[in-house]
Amino acid sequence: MDASIDAATPAARLPSNRTRWVGRAISALPVLFLAFDSTIKLAHLAPVSEAFARLGLPNRLAEGVGALEATLLAIHLVPRTAVLGATLLTGFLGGAVVLHLRIGDPLATHTLFPVYVGALLWAGLALRDSRVRAAVSPAR
Repeated sequence: MDASIDAATPAARLPSNRTRWVGRAISALPVLFLAFDSTIKLAHLAPVSEAFARLGLPNRLAEGVGALEATLLAIHLVPRTAVLGATLLTGFLGGAVVLHLRIGDPLATHTLFPVYVGALLWAGLALRDSRVRAAVSPAR
């Protein structure tokens, strides 16, 4: 987040350069995963077809799910709409949790993996954006 974008934010609440870079590094993990995931769905690779079959989803939905995921990720990558993108991606990832719960996948590795991705997404955003930190920090 740039100080010029939100002039009303006191300088003391703006993230330091180091904090912003740590936030970017943390954000890179879920962003790279989601970019890879949406790309293989758009390319409709064989592992995607197998995963969709295992999850009980029709193969024809792969491209649409990949396009939706890529669109939500693009919204998240624009600094001005990053919070909206993270919110929408949280809903998208919640749907993935339900799909894995429905078929009885292992909890820690498969079912909760989208939760881990979402947590990293929000942690990185909180370190980069003082508005997110202000929303979750206790009132003074």
